[in-house]
Amino acid sequence: MRFPKLLLALVVIGAVFFSTTFLPTSPGRSVANGGVADAHLQLADSLLQLMTFTEKLGQLQQLDGGISYNDLPRLITEGKVGSVLNEVNPERNAEYQRIAREKSRLGIPLLIGRDVVHGFRTIFPIPLGQSASWNTELVREGSRIAAEEANAAGVNWTFAPMIDVARDPRWGRVAESPGEDPFLTAEMGVAMIEGFQGEDMSAPGRIAACAKHFAAYGMAEGGRDYNSAIVGDRYLHEVYLRPFKAAVAAGAGSFMTSFNEINDVPASGNQYLLRDVLKQKWNYPGMVVSDWESITEMIAHGYSEDPKAAALAAMKAGVDMEMTSTSYNDHLGNLIEEGKVDSKLIDDAVKRILVLKSRLGLFQGARSRATRQLVPTQSRMQWAVQKQGTDYLETAKQAAIESVVLLKNENQTLPLSTTLKSVAVIGPLADAPHEQLGTWSFDSKKEDSQTPLTALRTALAGQATVNYASGLKISRTKTDEGFAEALAAARASEVVLFFAGEEAILSGEAHSRAHLNLPGAQEELLSQISALGKPVVLIIMAGRPLILTDLLPKVDALLYAWHPGTMAGPALSDLLLGKANPSGHLPITFPRAVGQIPVYHAHKNTGRPASADNWVPIDSIPVQAWQTSLGNTSHYLDEGFTPLLPFGYGLSYTDFSYGPLRLEKEAYGKEETITVSIDVTNTGKVNGKEVVQLYLRDHFASVTRPVRELKAFQKINLAAGERRTVSFELSPEELSFYRDDLTYGTETGEYTVWVGADAGVEKGVVFRTGE
Repeated sequence: MRFPKLLLALVVIGAVFFSTTFLPTSPGRSVANGGVADAHLQLADSLLQLMTFTEKLGQLQQLDGGISYNDLPRLITEGKVGSVLNEVNPERNAEYQRIAREKSRLGIPLLIGRDVVHGFRTIFPIPLGQSASWNTELVREGSRIAAEEANAAGVNWTFAPMIDVARDPRWGRVAESPGEDPFLTAEMGVAMIEGFQGEDMSAPGRIAACAKHFAAYGMAEGGRDYNSAIVGDRYLHEVYLRPFKAAVAAGAGSFMTSFNEINDVPASGNQYLLRDVLKQKWNYPGMVVSDWESITEMIAHGYSEDPKAAALAAMKAGVDMEMTSTSYNDHLGNLIEEGKVDSKLIDDAVKRILVLKSRLGLFQGARSRATRQLVPTQSRMQWAVQKQGTDYLETAKQAAIESVVLLKNENQTLPLSTTLKSVAVIGPLADAPHEQLGTWSFDSKKEDSQTPLTALRTALAGQATVNYASGLKISRTKTDEGFAEALAAARASEVVLFFAGEEAILSGEAHSRAHLNLPGAQEELLSQISALGKPVVLIIMAGRPLILTDLLPKVDALLYAWHPGTMAGPALSDLLLGKANPSGHLPITFPRAVGQIPVYHAHKNTGRPASADNWVPIDSIPVQAWQTSLGNTSHYLDEGFTPLLPFGYGLSYTDFSYGPLRLEKEAYGKEETITVSIDVTNTGKVNGKEVVQLYLRDHFASVTRPVRELKAFQKINLAAGERRTVSFELSPEELSFYRDDLTYGTETGEYTVWVGADAGVEKGVVFRTGE
């Protein structure tokens, strides 16, 4: 009996030695292996040959660290756990890894996962806010910092980025999305993946990313979380799958299935999505994890009769790891014995998990990556806190500054005059350290938050009096108990800064809203303050677009700050006082009313498009008008056909002018690259950043195309008076789409290209493509 054990030990040691000595520091690229270096595959193969069936099932199991804490050491020792989630105690995580390596039979380390969505200890703006920055470099850096902090706690895998295209602001999880546009979402998602993983995810301070939720979760009916999505194949691929395909190309370590069903099949049992498209067509080499109990939730969907049937559906579909529920461990053995599941599917799932662990460097020697952190285990969190006090917070502040969108600024109300002697700070979000962090900030500490009230008091000390009154205890307060104090503060001040919005709990998972107005009595308090005749600046912190139609006329300026994170206060103070210039642009359209939803820039034209010349507002309809006298176009009688604010919109404290758009010629071959150039000038008196956006329309094709598609953007920094030529290149890829037969490519046709500051830019140039 001793010889087999000795042989086993020698084989395992050899495999680990091989990985430590010969694995490349970067993942490497191999077309045949979907971009995974052969050495990772060889290590996984060598271990797979040694594993018992029980150990294989163990690799497919992820358990919640808090719920399973008492049993975890035993289960890890027995090789029955491949991953732990929601454990952020660094000593405990190090102990779990020690048990996995030293006490389990094969010494296979653990994946330790956590939702590190927009920061760990240092909280950045919510992803929707980060997308409003249109600054991929800043987003990448924020994810790098989040990875370093999480890794200091022993976490090596994040369930982010969430790259669901979201076109319904009623959906609570729009806060986690980069917005409504597939191109912008893909760009932001790739930046986050690169930030988390770096060029070498085995390097200290790096963690594996997880592209979620696959797929079409953002299309849930009515914006109700977990709900069904009915979507055609072309729309699915062009809109909802595009960011995920970009995530594959970026080397995302893992994918997560969504909770919803797509075209009547739940995502965790959707063989077309997971096995046919992701793993075969896209040749994705990584692993797929279910969302929380989403495998067994297929029973509630009415798709699977019981946990055994759910396990069968999920494994056949291509889910490699089961999050928290245990249907794989409980039933896959019987399913194999009954001939319903091919054991090769299980081997493939295990191999994918082992490859990810190898890419993370978890097998690399006795000084394993779990304890080979940036600093020794006992001082990891101390190190993270020290780092937070320096560059981390400065980066978080800059991210918050660039995420804020200036939506209105009449009479140059902002920045505030340096001669002001009194300022009113009012509203339930002015001094709410927890609320400014937003949804999915599990590991934050509200005592780290620097609030707007604190920052303004510091910045205005010795210059102006700050008269503070919250007016409302929380955003949902419905009484006017605090109104008198707030109105008194406003009367005693030269200008009013009203901090309104949603508490953090009002957005995120399972927090959909049917009404998108300011909660509670905030709008009533704002109305009463507006009636005083003082200049009013409205600053909104929220997890989604809110309906601003009735609010905009009541204020002189409006800053939309989303939930800006730890450094909300200093960021907003700098913007209000003119130490920073707003540069955010909307990543999602703002509707005039909830009834307009969905409203987005890349819609279809229809056969009867509305225009300013052919629709009749409801108040202008004559009494007993003839039925066909109202234009008969696609619009709402009461809200028209345009949104309140278009996608890409954002103002600045300076002005930018755009010169004529230039093309090299009017006609191009189908395979030619098209260069588009334009001169952009800062015509104002202060430096500023502008997001230059390029939109395209294909006028005639084998299938109808959107009226405008975002194809490129650049965020540029211009000094006052500076002019710069901005150029874009449109390759055949940018002109390609899924044609009538669902093949992907270009067609001959006529196009209009626009370049401007938002999706509402009017002046475009026409060109044609031919054979």
